[in-house]
Amino acid sequence: MSKRVLILCGDYVEDYELMVPFQALQAMGHTVDAVCPGKKAGEQIRTAIHDFEGDQTYSEKRGHNFTLNASFDSIELASYHALLIPGGRAPEYLRLNEKILATVQHFAHANKPIAAICHGVQILSAADVIRGKRISAYPACAPEVRQAGAEYVDLEVTRAITDGLFVTAPAWPAHPDWLAQFQALLTQ
Repeated sequence: MSKRVLILCGDYVEDYELMVPFQALQAMGHTVDAVCPGKKAGEQIRTAIHDFEGDQTYSEKRGHNFTLNASFDSIELASYHALLIPGGRAPEYLRLNEKILATVQHFAHANKPIAAICHGVQILSAADVIRGKRISAYPACAPEVRQAGAEYVDLEVTRAITDGLFVTAPAWPAHPDWLAQFQALLTQ
């Protein structure tokens, strides 16, 4: 059964973590709307490509431009079945937006599936919705996960974890597992 999925994104979101789920979920038959505060449908955001090249942390390169297909200010949260939050640098500043936090809280309190990957978990932590959950994220986000009252789960970069309605993963190499677990929640 087709579901409506909302993606929260912003400038310098991780390229793969936005593009791959946006396209894959549509290929699975879902309707997917990608929104960014302060921007409207048809406007673009810039992405960043994070890669793992043997350094002490990921490298960052300029990614593609991504065209938003919905406007943040006009979405009706009740019409969506699930939420997806990609990582990259965007979550760092998006978590400062009270409307973003209220959006996340709406999905959590309505018991709707939420998928977050990499630094996307920073938004879940700031929204105070993961207390008592087992959550994975990029390892540098582990302190924030713990401060939000969740158990940080250190997974292989290709793995994901589901706890209740939360599906989380460390980074884009986990897409196959992360998206499969999210799809399982969407089809329940």
